[in-house]
Amino acid sequence: MSGLVALLDDVAAIAKVASASVDDVVGQAVKASSKAAGAVIDDAAVTPKYLRGFSAERELPIVWKIARGSIFNKLVILLPVALLLASFAPWAIPPLLMLGGLYLCFEGAEKVWHVINPSDHSSEELVGQKLTAAQLEEKKVKGAVKTDFILSAEIMTIVLSALPDDGSIWMTAGSLAAAAVIITIAVYGSVALIVKADDVGLHLANESRSGAMRSLGRAIVKAMPYFMQALVIIGTAAMIWVGGSIIVHSLAEMGWKAPYEIIHDIAVQAGHAVPAIAGTVEWTVTALLDGIIGLILGFILIPIVTKVINPIIVKVWPGDKAAAEL
Repeated sequence: MSGLVALLDDVAAIAKVASASVDDVVGQAVKASSKAAGAVIDDAAVTPKYLRGFSAERELPIVWKIARGSIFNKLVILLPVALLLASFAPWAIPPLLMLGGLYLCFEGAEKVWHVINPSDHSSEELVGQKLTAAQLEEKKVKGAVKTDFILSAEIMTIVLSALPDDGSIWMTAGSLAAAAVIITIAVYGSVALIVKADDVGLHLANESRSGAMRSLGRAIVKAMPYFMQALVIIGTAAMIWVGGSIIVHSLAEMGWKAPYEIIHDIAVQAGHAVPAIAGTVEWTVTALLDGIIGLILGFILIPIVTKVINPIIVKVWPGDKAAAEL
């Protein structure tokens, strides 16, 4: 009997340790995922454009297909690469983060440039006139999954860099996997809600017996275009800010601390000027200066990417224009 009690105690202890480990994994995943907010918002803002032109009945199935591709990108391709980096080449993480940060700066600055100079923005190529609906859907899903791969690579690298260095390989793997699942659910759950919100609003406006619900439905339908516009603006600002922040912090980790220290000193001085909300002021000034750096770098990259990198991509993969349009 005493042996059984001892065994049960051991099982309970193991279960407690396992439970604590799961809590640690989820906690680390959530905390690290918050560092990738800019790329996550961009992912959610970019995806709805791939649903244009499809019937309402196909929207959710297409979102599901893209979400499956996204989770495959993160768990099957990017997770093993991230673990190899963490184990054998941790020195490569800051340079990779910088590449991802430059990509975010370029994407954000390009969106700003298209607003400043709309005529410079080439109209989206109309495809599908000679394709069946199924072929067009497959083409759009592949394009969305390719875009997601780049954003997912940035997200996973940011999450990896935010995890504690003293964790075991299994804790790192678990945290990365948990972050991948959490982020994918958050992004594509949000996308599903966004693309169906106008349908829900239209249904309420036309079918509801309650006047209040009909008014709510009309308000949703009217608000969605403004919401989508706001989402694009927030996503663009987040890309530029996070991209600049990644570059400044990565340069500091690689030994060039001057940009980080200058921004930090300016933010601290601004905070001292308003002691009642010093923390908020410091964060705002830091984000603003990081964003300015990100925007400048993004504008510098626009001609380099469009005149040099994209033509090289088209020559290397002449049948895949989507890669050059990212």
